Amino acid sequence: MLRSMITSTNTMNQLQKQLDTIGHNISNIDTQGYKRTETSFNELIRQQFNNQPNENKEIGRLTDFGIRQGTGARLAQKLVFTQGSLKQTGRQLDVALTNLGQFLQVNVDGEIRYTRDGALYLSPSTDGSNSLTLVTAEGHQVLDENQNSIVLDDSFKELVISKEGTLTAVAKNSGDLPQIFDLGIVQANRPQMLTQTGSNLYGLSENGNINDVLTLLDGDLKNQVGIQQGTLEMSNVDLSKEMTDLMISQRSYQMNAKSITMGDQMLGLINGVRS
Repeated sequence: MLRSMITSTNTMNQLQKQLDTIGHNISNIDTQGYKRTETSFNELIRQQFNNQPNENKEIGRLTDFGIRQGTGARLAQKLVFTQGSLKQTGRQLDVALTNLGQFLQVNVDGEIRYTRDGALYLSPSTDGSNSLTLVTAEGHQVLDENQNSIVLDDSFKELVISKEGTLTAVAKNSGDLPQIFDLGIVQANRPQMLTQTGSNLYGLSENGNINDVLTLLDGDLKNQVGIQQGTLEMSNVDLSKEMTDLMISQRSYQMNAKSITMGDQMLGLINGVRS
């Protein structure tokens, strides 16, 4: 097999991954709180071939001796945590995190995950009581600042969520005390140490230290929280950019496929040579 065919094969494999990533971004263009994945290419290691034994620097050569051949390209990916557009819904349990790098804490099968999807719901208790649990659209329990589930009694007339993330359930009777909870909001100091775990959720990467990556915004730090009730943050995917990247990636894939075809034709000519 020709070296050009090996190089093209390596690059096509990485281009296919880029196409998959772009397709994933486009499919989540209407997903609340979704953060796009950006792709870029790095060149794989080059190999040096010394094809000139007489390395006489006095002949006027300006470049180094030898041939440096690459072996293809490698895809690099990173999450882009820029702010998405805000959509007014007027719904009491819709909240948008308006500050960059802040996430809601949720309980997923006993493990803490993080999300910016602020479409919340109240799930009735299965034990026959009048309690309601605050959950996400997928049914994951939303946690408070102490990492406990938020459970409300259904005797309230409205819900008010402050800018600092305090949820107040106003009682129906004026003489009753309101139910007050503080949403568990964290600030990602190093957001690139978060990894996508599916269902618009993020978890800590294997190499991440939770104390270095995340800061719980409680106590005096609650003033740093930015929440807007009755609003949802939409995806930060730019369709025009994704379509442009898609066309460039497709053309690159076609070019590398053509290189393999040409290499195969050259091998056919070589095999057909008669002595």
